[in-house]
Amino acid sequence: MNRVPLWAGLAFLVGLVLIGAGARIERDVPEWLLVIPLAITCLAVLLRYRSPLGSLGLGTVGFVMDVLVGPSLGTMLVYTDNLYAAALYGPARFSRWLLAITAVTAVGFGAVTGFLWSDWRALALNMVQVGLILVTPVTTAQILRQHRDQAAAERARAEQVARLAELDRQAAITAERTRMARELHDMIANHFSAIAIQSTAALSRKDLDPATVRTIMESVRENSVKGMAEMRSMIGLLRQEGDEGEAMRHRLRDAEGLVERSRQAGLTTELRVEGRPRDLSVPVDLAAFRILQEALTNALKHGDPPARVRLAYEDDQVSITVDNPLGERDRRLPGAGAGLVGMKERANLVGGTFEAGPHENGWRVAATFPAPEGQAT
Repeated sequence: MNRVPLWAGLAFLVGLVLIGAGARIERDVPEWLLVIPLAITCLAVLLRYRSPLGSLGLGTVGFVMDVLVGPSLGTMLVYTDNLYAAALYGPARFSRWLLAITAVTAVGFGAVTGFLWSDWRALALNMVQVGLILVTPVTTAQILRQHRDQAAAERARAEQVARLAELDRQAAITAERTRMARELHDMIANHFSAIAIQSTAALSRKDLDPATVRTIMESVRENSVKGMAEMRSMIGLLRQEGDEGEAMRHRLRDAEGLVERSRQAGLTTELRVEGRPRDLSVPVDLAAFRILQEALTNALKHGDPPARVRLAYEDDQVSITVDNPLGERDRRLPGAGAGLVGMKERANLVGGTFEAGPHENGWRVAATFPAPEGQAT
């Protein structure tokens, strides 16, 4: 835009040269009169960006004056820039109207002159000349405007796609972080809860004999070692690509190990298995295992013995039920409620159901998972 004054001045100088060279229709008027419309159209060039419609209006005044006293080639050429700027930088609707007006003007002018001169060759020549002056710059501007609008639309679409991709990336990161947090919580909470409860009991009792203290410390050590082993397993899974390895897969068939661990931690636990145990799909197996693990952890932290575990293998589903009494004593360990949220999320992710709440003077956790026979992977 800073070059506009230079372009206007150069156009004025070229117009003066053309007038001096005789590039005009001779009439009985002083030659210097042709400079006035030329100067007006060149001044209109200065407004091509700031006020396209004002540039066209001022240029039209100069063009009409030039037609009356000339016309001259230089003024006509500068006026094409006025038309071009108005069509390119003005309102889109005005640009379409301008094309229609210039086209009708070209045809009408050619028809009138051809009729007055009674010569079809004059008709064709005048239509072509006026069309080049009026229609061509408007058409060129509309083509460039269309390309410019398409480029802007493509840029906006590309930015929108980039924003959507970023949102998808952030959602994937959030989902993965949630999954990792759920895995770490379910994996470590059971061991650490047992450690906390056993160490608290050992510290609060002054009359324990060495054998009892040794038994408690052995259980604490066992839970610590298993917790560290599972933590290393999780770190190994995070470092490798692909799904969870078969060797490190947790299965609902390992429920006896979870129950035995709860017993060692001091929670009397009963296990009853109904139906014939079978292999389940990897997602269902892991979800069922983690929910049972978290339910026993909650019973150890907040409940009273005994905890009763029921596993039911049916034709098209597997259900888990964990019941334990709730005493009037204070809770042993505080809870944030993340365990219940994680259990519900796990069940929902594999198409199962989950319920947890008071039940017959106690607390019940119940989960059901779809597990048709023969579909284990």
